[in-house]
Amino acid sequence: MTLKTFFNDNLAKNIFAGLVVSLIALPLGLGLALASGAPPVAGVIAAIVGGIVVSILGGSHVTIAGPGNGLVVAVLGAITVLGQGDIYQGYLYTLAAIIISGAFIAILAFVNLGKLSNFFPGSAIQGMLAAIGIIILSKQFHIMVGNLEASGSPLELLLSIPKSVISCFTDSSKHAAGIAGVSSLLIMVFYSRIRNKYFQLVPAPMWIVLISIALAKIYESRAGVVHPISEEYLVSIPDNVLSSFPRPDFSKVLNADFLMAVFTITLIASIESLLSIKAIDKLDPRRRQSQVNKDLKALGLATVISGFLGGLNVVTVIARSSVNVNNNASNRSANFFHAAFLVVFILLFKEQLEYIPFPALAAILVYTGYKLASPAILKKISDIGREQLLIFLVTLVTTLLTSLIIGIATGIVTTILVHAVLTKNVKLFFHNFTTDNIETFNEEDGKLHITVKHFSSFVNFFRLKSVIDKVKTSDRVVVDFLQCQFVDHTVMENLWDYEQIFDKNGGEFEVVGLDLHSAESSHPFALRRALKFVPFVKTESQTKRQRAIAEFMEDKNWNFSIANDYHMFFLRDFDYFKTRQVDHLYNIGQDKKKVFKLFDIEYSEGAFILEEELHATMLYINTGKKIPAFTLDKGDFYERIQYLSAYKEIKFKSFRDFARRFTLRGENIRGIRRFFTDELVLFFESNNYYHLESNGKGGLLIMDKERHSGVGEIKGMVDFGIRLAALIEKEHKQK
Repeated sequence: MTLKTFFNDNLAKNIFAGLVVSLIALPLGLGLALASGAPPVAGVIAAIVGGIVVSILGGSHVTIAGPGNGLVVAVLGAITVLGQGDIYQGYLYTLAAIIISGAFIAILAFVNLGKLSNFFPGSAIQGMLAAIGIIILSKQFHIMVGNLEASGSPLELLLSIPKSVISCFTDSSKHAAGIAGVSSLLIMVFYSRIRNKYFQLVPAPMWIVLISIALAKIYESRAGVVHPISEEYLVSIPDNVLSSFPRPDFSKVLNADFLMAVFTITLIASIESLLSIKAIDKLDPRRRQSQVNKDLKALGLATVISGFLGGLNVVTVIARSSVNVNNNASNRSANFFHAAFLVVFILLFKEQLEYIPFPALAAILVYTGYKLASPAILKKISDIGREQLLIFLVTLVTTLLTSLIIGIATGIVTTILVHAVLTKNVKLFFHNFTTDNIETFNEEDGKLHITVKHFSSFVNFFRLKSVIDKVKTSDRVVVDFLQCQFVDHTVMENLWDYEQIFDKNGGEFEVVGLDLHSAESSHPFALRRALKFVPFVKTESQTKRQRAIAEFMEDKNWNFSIANDYHMFFLRDFDYFKTRQVDHLYNIGQDKKKVFKLFDIEYSEGAFILEEELHATMLYINTGKKIPAFTLDKGDFYERIQYLSAYKEIKFKSFRDFARRFTLRGENIRGIRRFFTDELVLFFESNNYYHLESNGKGGLLIMDKERHSGVGEIKGMVDFGIRLAALIEKEHKQK
């Protein structure tokens, strides 16, 4: 993006979006720094530096950079452990850890740090984030009701909340602070229910700031009236905040606690940024995709600068970014303007900002913590599958009892163990862990066909992702899991995201081959296991493809069943199956008159070590007419099939294009020529290629490719078959 484009592309909209975001970023920056144990202005510094640096050097389009929710616990832990009772000295040590963390993020981005996000199972990350939410809430609730001295583990803090609430009622010195905190929480809770467009021009956190300042001014203007909230509860901002900065202390750089702090901050910052970038790309109305590693380099550099200036880590933040999108931001300049407005606020309104009480900021964080760990998240995880709920809860509880690193590590190990138990096949994972399980080829119609083998989970998803990421989102892709025995929740969720991205950009992304897999629930993100691992398939656990086919069948007024069908005698007279062994049919759709039968089929060719299991989607038409046996195909598609060598190829000299594009074979040459009228030949010339075969008894078999057809392909095949049957009926009546 050129500098001219940067400022000229919808300049007014980007300035307005930047202003609205800054109204949220100011109180959040102050509050997140407070929750982290750092000076309140540290959060605003991170937002200013992030907004400037990432807007100029970043690779995203509409994201906002600043201090993140997820890092509160990591930074607070670092300040507490490294300071050993001296909070300010711990803050200086932590600034050094933040600087080194930023350098690591920038360096790792050069070696494709984006891949790391694939190695964390989705439910474990959700569990870690929920634990962070509970930790934030457990500490900030006490501050919200006026208790600044509360300390202890997250569980101890949660259990002592009633004591702080009682103290707020009984200690008169805490009354005003408690009222400010609880009132602010009520604003956060009920803000969205006030559907007034003028009221909602100002975000809820900024209403808290404005009301706090207004009340303070009212007390100040009335002679003889003292502000009811004591100074210990009010924000303090240094006079030379943007000119005199603290000095980070690197003296503990080789200390084990320091190195653990660096590792924890780096890990959480990376995960939070990667998740946020991915989420905001889905919201971009222009359907652009971020250059993730370029953005991480900019975030790393911004973190280094922020640390030297006394600020917190700089990450991509999802809530502020979504507000940016909702206010019609079009490029990174909105991030720049949000930083510029924060500078203006700090320079011009420093005195007013010092009227903001800590309990009011704590209320914002209590609400934030609740949103991270709300019961709705528990239900959402449970809906995906009971095994995901187990992973989520194990990660959450372990994180609360130990640390962020131990918590996420336990979540990863738990996920691996759950996968092994579900499949009852440990060898599947360990024998194929280092195997490249991805094969690709371009189909004749231009689609990229991606075959996934063995298993696909968070530990090897990067292989599939690297292939998909090389494809333009306007292209057509089929991901086939027929040869894959296990697909986990993280992969299913990522595939869903790809479907949305391709669909937005005019491409086509279809997942096939999962119809022979069982799912723990009907949720589209539920993990999938090959049927040989489980005794039956739950009908409520249909795949997205099955549900789409069922809807299509309903629209056609056809019956549809996913149950296996072993009545396959109607196929035995087709030459295609004379050398192939049919196992069963499934996903069967049939019209009321039983003229058309659409089905997926499992069959095999070869034997013993040369046996190959195949799957396809076919359409059978019972014409009820006397039609000679023949096969119609495209060029060399069946050259390898020896049974066709016994058939004579039939040419139509008057239709050279048909003769060039199709191979027509059969024994009854005269009957076949009589059947292929001029109108029928023109029909085939003007439609898609299909393998078409007649069994000589009125039955026609249509097949596209030796794989499951996508829903769009099925619709095309059915339409082709219906029009072909109608044309045959018309020709028969004319004869």
